[in-house]
Amino acid sequence: MIEAPYPELDEILFLIGEAGHRLSEIEASEGAAGNISVYAGWKIDPRRKFPLAETIELPLMVPELAGSTFLVTGSGRRLREIIQDPAANLGCLVIDEGGQTGRLFTSPRRLFKHLTSEFNSHLAVHYDRVCATGTNFQTVIHAQPPYLTYLSHIPRYQDTTYLNRHILRWQPESIVQLPEGVGYVPFLVPGSPQLMEATVATLRIHRIILWGKHGVVARSDVSVKRASDRIEYAETGARYEHMNLVTNELGEGLTPEEIRAICTSLNLQQSIF
Repeated sequence: MIEAPYPELDEILFLIGEAGHRLSEIEASEGAAGNISVYAGWKIDPRRKFPLAETIELPLMVPELAGSTFLVTGSGRRLREIIQDPAANLGCLVIDEGGQTGRLFTSPRRLFKHLTSEFNSHLAVHYDRVCATGTNFQTVIHAQPPYLTYLSHIPRYQDTTYLNRHILRWQPESIVQLPEGVGYVPFLVPGSPQLMEATVATLRIHRIILWGKHGVVARSDVSVKRASDRIEYAETGARYEHMNLVTNELGEGLTPEEIRAICTSLNLQQSIF
């Protein structure tokens, strides 16, 4: 939830660009991989930045979100290039009354034909969290960080408890930043209704999830960069875990007792260790 005065459109666009740039720096968005969407529950006039308008069908009905605004990456766009020209790489979607269609505002410099193919999962997560919490702001980011994605190809890491106990043991900050841990979703076809449903359900419990053999999805109702930070924290833990695997698991990491001591000192609730 964001308190007034609300961020201006330019500020949100800049923060999306910074998040995309950082995800590229950590090699989590090769080529056109990854997508970002931001929900704003207050009135935004998109026409100065996005003067062209068309009506599009939404992937699901979201009547409670009528009048709200989404900024969404275009299909095939590179996250690293958003910061150079946000209007060319993003669409601004305003939900119509009834929640079945929306007005998609775009720039004359538009470089995409459609919004990201995974907008169904994005919109479903936004809808679920807004209806459940009443938040007026949320970011959802999908990226493909290599170490986390690689671990999801190893059978023993395809378990939420095992995954978290191994990637959150390498730095004291990990459990602080990800107290609910990383949720795990077994491989499902990208863009499918099944992936959408599993993503919504798992993001009710966790603020970042690992799509098996595909990448991650993170959310934040505080800021765009908070969501990208969660990806970076989880990916750092996965990188340490990978380093440990290639050195015959010489490192022990923080022990469960040490992690519980950190949580006690900060009055932090967690159920992983």
